[in-house]
Amino acid sequence: MEQQRTEATESLLVRQGNDNLVYNEENGGLGDGGSVAVSDVTTILGLSTFVAACISFGSGCAVGYSSPTESSIVEDLGLSVAEFSVFGSILSIGALLGSAVSGKITDLLGRKLTMWILNLFYIGGWLAIAFTKSPWLLDLGRLSLGFTIGTFTYLMPVYISEITTKSVRGRFSVIPSLTFGWGISFMYVVGSFVSWRTLALIATIPGLLQLLPLFFIPESPRWVAKVGRDKELEDVLLCLRGNKADIFNEAAEIKDYVESLKSFSKEGILEKFQKKYVRPLLTVVGMIILMNLGGANAFAFYSGVIFVSAGLSSMVGLITLAATQTIVGVLGIILIDKLGRRPLQLVSTAGLCFSCFLTGLSFLLKYNVATPIVVKVKKDLTRLVAAYLRKTNVLQTNKSSLL
Repeated sequence: MEQQRTEATESLLVRQGNDNLVYNEENGGLGDGGSVAVSDVTTILGLSTFVAACISFGSGCAVGYSSPTESSIVEDLGLSVAEFSVFGSILSIGALLGSAVSGKITDLLGRKLTMWILNLFYIGGWLAIAFTKSPWLLDLGRLSLGFTIGTFTYLMPVYISEITTKSVRGRFSVIPSLTFGWGISFMYVVGSFVSWRTLALIATIPGLLQLLPLFFIPESPRWVAKVGRDKELEDVLLCLRGNKADIFNEAAEIKDYVESLKSFSKEGILEKFQKKYVRPLLTVVGMIILMNLGGANAFAFYSGVIFVSAGLSSMVGLITLAATQTIVGVLGIILIDKLGRRPLQLVSTAGLCFSCFLTGLSFLLKYNVATPIVVKVKKDLTRLVAAYLRKTNVLQTNKSSLL
C-alpha cells in the first residue's frame, strides 16, 4: 500500500517543463535536482485570500445593511413595522437554506465554480434592493444575499484551509472573520451618511472586485484530488507553492486525506452518532445554535433602532459600535494564538450574555413594563421611601415638641 502511494505521488511530480523535480528514494522526498522549499505565502495564495476576504466583507455588508437604513426604507416604500421585520429576518432564512445545501454544492461544482455562481447571486441581490419599487423585490434581493452568506460561511473557511500550509493556516483562517466584522462596521459608518439605495450600490463593490481575480485563482487542491484529477493536483500545488517547490509531502498528505474521506463515506453519516462522538457533536452543534440564538443577530440587524429607542443618536451609536468591532476583531487575531480558542470563546459568550441582559433590563425599566419583578422592586422602593418619610415626620414632630 505504501509503495503504491509512493509511486502515485511520484507520478504527480513528473511535470512537463519541470524535469528538475526529482524524487529521491533515500530521503523520501525530492532530491537535489533544483527543488526548493515550499513557500508559505505566494502571490497566488495572497490573491486567493483576497477573494475570500472580499466575500466575507460582502457578507458583513449584507448583515449590517438593515440597521442604518430602516427608517429611510420604511419611509420611502411605505412599509409597516411587520413588513420591514420580514425584510430584516428573511436574510436568516436565506442563510439557513444556503447552509443546508452548501456542502453538496461545493463538493459537486468545486470551490471556484461555486464562488462564481454565488457572486452573481450576491451582485444580483444588491441590485434588486437598490432599484426596487415594491416590497417583494426588496425581500427577494435580501433572500438572495442570505443564500450567499449561508453558503459562503461554509465555503470560505474550507477553501482557505485547503490552499494554505499548516504553518500559516491559523492566521489566514482568521481573515474571513475579521473582514466580516469590517463589512458590518462599514455599513454602519457609511450608511449614516448616504441613502439606502446608494448604500446598496456601494455594497456591490466587494462582488465586483472578485470578478477579475476569480480568473486567476486556482481550485482547491484537495477537491481536485477528491475527483481524481491528479495532473491538475500537481499544477495547483505548484501554482500555490511556487514552480520549483517541493510538493511531495503535501501531495502525499492530500492523497491520504482523500482516502480517509472515502472510508468515511463507506461508513455512513449515521455511524458518527455513536456514544464516543456524543460530546464533540453536542459541543459543536450546541455552540452553533446558542451563538445564533444569543441575540447577536438582533443587535446587528436593528442596532440603529435600539440606539434611537434608548435616546441616543443613531449615527454616533453606530460609528461607536463600528469602532469597537474593529478594535475587538484585531485584538482577537493577536490573542487567539496566545490564549487559545476556548478562553476567548468563554469570555466572548459571557460578554454577549451580560450585554443582552443589560440591554433588556434597561428597556424593561424604561418602559415600566409591569412584570412581577418590576412590581416587586417598585413596592420595595415604595416601602423604603414611606418608612423614610415616616421616620422624618417623627423626628420633625419630636423636634417641634422639644422646642
